[in-house]
Amino acid sequence: MTAHQALDPSIKARPKRKPGKTLALGVLGLGALMGAAVWAGQWWSVGRFIESTNDAYLQADSLSVAAKISGTVSEVYVSDNQTVSVGQPLVRLDVRPYQAAREKSEAAIRAAEADIARGEAELEQQGASIAQVQAQLEGESANEQYAAAQVKRYAPLAQSGAETQERMAELRNALRQASAQRAAQAAALNVAQHQLHTQRAAIEQARAQLASAQASTRQSRLDEQDTVVYSTLAGRVGSRSVRVGQYLQPGTRLLTIVPLSELYLTANFKETQIERMHPGQAVAVHIDAWPGVKFEGVVESLSPGTGSQFALLPSNNATGNFTKIVQRVPVRIHLQAPPDASIEWLPGLSATVDVDTNSIVAQPRG
Repeated sequence: MTAHQALDPSIKARPKRKPGKTLALGVLGLGALMGAAVWAGQWWSVGRFIESTNDAYLQADSLSVAAKISGTVSEVYVSDNQTVSVGQPLVRLDVRPYQAAREKSEAAIRAAEADIARGEAELEQQGASIAQVQAQLEGESANEQYAAAQVKRYAPLAQSGAETQERMAELRNALRQASAQRAAQAAALNVAQHQLHTQRAAIEQARAQLASAQASTRQSRLDEQDTVVYSTLAGRVGSRSVRVGQYLQPGTRLLTIVPLSELYLTANFKETQIERMHPGQAVAVHIDAWPGVKFEGVVESLSPGTGSQFALLPSNNATGNFTKIVQRVPVRIHLQAPPDASIEWLPGLSATVDVDTNSIVAQPRG
């Protein structure tokens, strides 16, 4: 107690501070300071390079299977959610109409081949007929020339009286008959040659019909093959809408095949986050379906444009009042195999991703 406190009893003595409490406060303050220093160091060395977003989803390049031809579904070989492999039959259409079409076109082939054979035989026969008519024409031309020479020879004699007029009349009549016969043979030759051209045209037409029937046969065979729809992708069947008895048109969607072994992640980052983002950077992924599991990935590629550029109705900022909106850039991320083989990813699942923009761990897949 001080002298001042002794003189004034109203003044109480200040309680002594406990050494343990002071030490605890000091340790607490030192710990907070050290924690802040560690956090700052961690942020400076790692945290400031991490770009995060929860706008991320698992995706797959699914295949929509459609019918190539029209027809009635006779069999469906797969069920919903079934796993299929490449080349596995999925759906069969009624093949009978296409078998009938093939048989019809094959019959048309045989008919066209018969027409060609008959036409070629007639063409050969017509060639012989033309040769015969040409020979007859040459004979009639010779007769005409002889008759003309006779008229020319006896005309002076008839004028001088050395030959009778009756004889001249006979010679002139013989010349007219020879000329008529030559003209008839020339006309017959023209008709025969015209028939020859007609027969050649008929053969060409039959050959065209043969080519058309052959093409129809090939198409019918392709259509027969297309009555069975095969899987061209390994995956799992989803959204199956095809049913037995259903009538399909070309392009009718039957089902979707999802390649679950080829999933990837699409993360939509703000445009302010991609400055240092490049393919090959490490990615930490947390999928909402497995909150306690950390998955690893690698930045594979960045979209060539923001999401709005590929929207069905792109925004037009040239009209009306402008409100700036931060755009997002889709980033494709290749996922490493999950640490637990029992984990099965599905397209559409939400995720949170953290990209380390200060690391290059792998080259993206080609």
